[in-house]
Amino acid sequence: MKLESLDDLFGHLLQDIYSAEKQITRALPKLVKAVEDPDLAEALESHLEETKEQVTRLEKIFEELDLSPGRKKCKGMEGLLEEGAELIEEEPEQIVLDAGLISAAQRVEHYEISAYGTAVEWARLLGYGKAEKLLQQTLEEESAANEKLTMLAEEGINEAAMEGVEVE
Repeated sequence: MKLESLDDLFGHLLQDIYSAEKQITRALPKLVKAVEDPDLAEALESHLEETKEQVTRLEKIFEELDLSPGRKKCKGMEGLLEEGAELIEEEPEQIVLDAGLISAAQRVEHYEISAYGTAVEWARLLGYGKAEKLLQQTLEEESAANEKLTMLAEEGINEAAMEGVEVE
């Protein structure tokens, strides 16, 4: 696809986001299995269900705008998810793994927040009101997921991961 306008760039971004969300739906079940903290597992499971709904929203946008999701692969998300997978493979202490996976999940959320923030603005500029509303809904969900992860980290997981570490 040749990118000659903001409209073209918007379609390109939507394809990138779609690829990212599809990758996340495949990766989240592995994270859920890897974590021990039940609240963290619940948060990740809940976000998996949200992510599936987000994919459906994107498909509605593609249909409305007569665009194809294409076969673009979001390499940024691929890299972020690979980092989380590598952490699991290193087999750290369980609470350390939980803290590390919160960090990995937040990096994913921040990537999505950035992408959706841009998509919302471009949809607004291009006059795609329905797409803008759907994208805004997802942006709010991604922000809420990030806040939930921060809360779980701050309410004990990070401190528990520090056990045995002297703090000066």
